[in-house]
Amino acid sequence: MFKHMSTSTINTILIIGVILLFLEITFFNGGLIFSVLFSGLFLYIGWKKYRKVWGKILFWIGLISLTLTILNMIAVRFLIIVVIVLFIRHYFRTKKEPERIHLNLQADDVPFDAGTEPLVKQKLFGDQTTARTSYKWRDINVHGGFGDRVIDLSHAVFPEDEAVISIRHLVGNVQIYVPYEFEVAVHHSAILGRAAIFQYRKTKLFNQMVSYRTPEYVTTKPRVKIITSIVSGDIEVKRI
Repeated sequence: MFKHMSTSTINTILIIGVILLFLEITFFNGGLIFSVLFSGLFLYIGWKKYRKVWGKILFWIGLISLTLTILNMIAVRFLIIVVIVLFIRHYFRTKKEPERIHLNLQADDVPFDAGTEPLVKQKLFGDQTTARTSYKWRDINVHGGFGDRVIDLSHAVFPEDEAVISIRHLVGNVQIYVPYEFEVAVHHSAILGRAAIFQYRKTKLFNQMVSYRTPEYVTTKPRVKIITSIVSGDIEVKRI
């Protein structure tokens, strides 16, 4: 749906949303900031003390309060309505006009590596995993929305140099399986989640970054560089 929209249209929608948010805070609902800060404080304290019963209670009170506050915002309602309208318009357009594929490209118009499908596609909802049979490796550089991402390198045919995996994700877990002969470097950041990278464990991440590198990464090939960023979710990197 969104891939058929121009960047200027998306930017216009976002700018209108920001203006509505500013007007709401300034003229209609000045207490919105305090409500968000109050809910955020509950979330933070609850997360820090989540192992205790009262910590869990504070965390979920803060989460529910923050969710209700956000859903009551005029700007958020506007964006929800826009998404619904765009979805309905896209549905009727696809029903009325079947997608046409034009094959009259000139040789100079064909981009490099044309026709090669990415190993992991840009996807807003749903899980994704790499192929379970042998495939030629292509570097991964994607954004994701909601769902899990599983990257299994055991079936890939790699170049002799360095492979790169870059994933920026909203909500969901990322699992990466690496063969034993590969050296690995990981740079991971998360607003909320956990990290398990081989023997390294971080059971609680709260707006933190994690870096890990095997001892021979700089001098030994093949190797893989993993760069991930998740709003809420876990990362697991293990040998296979």
